[in-house]
Amino acid sequence: MDARASEGGVAVEASVTGPPQADAAGKGVSLAPAAGPAAVVLGGLSLSHLLNDMMQSLLPAIYPLLKQAYSLDFGQIGLLTLAFQLTASVLQPVVGLFTDKRPMPFSLATGMLLSLCGLLLLSHAGSYGLLVMAACLVGLGSAIFHPEASRVARLASGGRYGLAQSVFQVGGNAGTALGPLLAAFIVVPLGQPSVALFAIAALIGFVVLSLVGRWYRDRLRAGAARGKKGGAAIRALPRAKVIGTIAVLLVLIFSKYFYMASLSSYFTFYLIHRFGVSVQESQLYLFVFLGAVAAGTVAGGPIGDRFGRKVVIWGSILGVLPFTLALPHANLFWTVALTVPIGLILASAMPAILVYAQELLPGRVGLVGGLFFGFAFGMGGLGAAVLGEVADRTSIEFVYGICAFLPAVGLLAVVLPRLDAPKVA
Repeated sequence: MDARASEGGVAVEASVTGPPQADAAGKGVSLAPAAGPAAVVLGGLSLSHLLNDMMQSLLPAIYPLLKQAYSLDFGQIGLLTLAFQLTASVLQPVVGLFTDKRPMPFSLATGMLLSLCGLLLLSHAGSYGLLVMAACLVGLGSAIFHPEASRVARLASGGRYGLAQSVFQVGGNAGTALGPLLAAFIVVPLGQPSVALFAIAALIGFVVLSLVGRWYRDRLRAGAARGKKGGAAIRALPRAKVIGTIAVLLVLIFSKYFYMASLSSYFTFYLIHRFGVSVQESQLYLFVFLGAVAAGTVAGGPIGDRFGRKVVIWGSILGVLPFTLALPHANLFWTVALTVPIGLILASAMPAILVYAQELLPGRVGLVGGLFFGFAFGMGGLGAAVLGEVADRTSIEFVYGICAFLPAVGLLAVVLPRLDAPKVA
């Protein structure tokens, strides 16, 4: 079955088996997804993503603890986030480009081991320099994990690409939401060394990803044995139009993750400073926001499969604006309440953006995953660093006042060409 769409004279035709993928030798052997999503594989990817991002989210979750223990200012907190985010951001497109030509099934498990090393170092770091090194190790693990995991998710999708990306990404968002909760009840009472307890999660993730790697390896071998290119030809947009569209998508990612950085990195400080809540209470309120992000990710992919990616991108980026504008002026109850629709609406965009970009660049799944996940991490890190400096020079309330307007950048979504047609379930 083929899906076809045309708009403004541009036609796009794609088989549900997807575009040809490179085999282990990089020779363009088809790796078409199985008939119907491979639920066990997607579940394993989602679980490992949960464990991976849960470990990563421990770092910003214990910022108040580290700030007090090491006498850090907001600028140093921002640079700590930048060290993690840029390590992940800069390397992810490189990893994705390499694995497009030479897939590495067991690199997923390797990435988990690097995150484990970063966690252990974080638990015993005695200086700011070691904290930065630990953040870089965790970022390196993320850089290796995400591009290849995104490729496996598409391979296991059975043609339901948005659903597969949502299942994969919701694991990461759920893990990010769990981090502050676990920090509040484990790390804050027991102290920095208790971070080492989460090595158990890394070991579980290593086992799961080793099994996923075996499935992926077998699919690579099966594709190489067939030795043929599957999937329909794709009549894509002109090169200049593709580059311009990718640029617009990256600007939308910038607005989304710059704003997300204001909440994920500084929301606890904002609540403590403005409303006088305790550190533990602030972690629980952050969990509410991150839980909404996880829920929003579930919806974005399937809605995009049914109604089109552009509909989701347009609504999710711009639809959040009224809520972000109201948040800096709300009391404690409404501040927490407003983070729920903000998280839901913002998070629904990422699966749709990723699949939209994969359709723009067929056969470059790893590069797209690395570029967009990496850029998202980079913008999160840059946002944390810039907003930290702004908070030091002005106030944390001022930061939330200016960030409220960032979603207005979503108006650029109007120029995106429509690549897919709504599908009837």
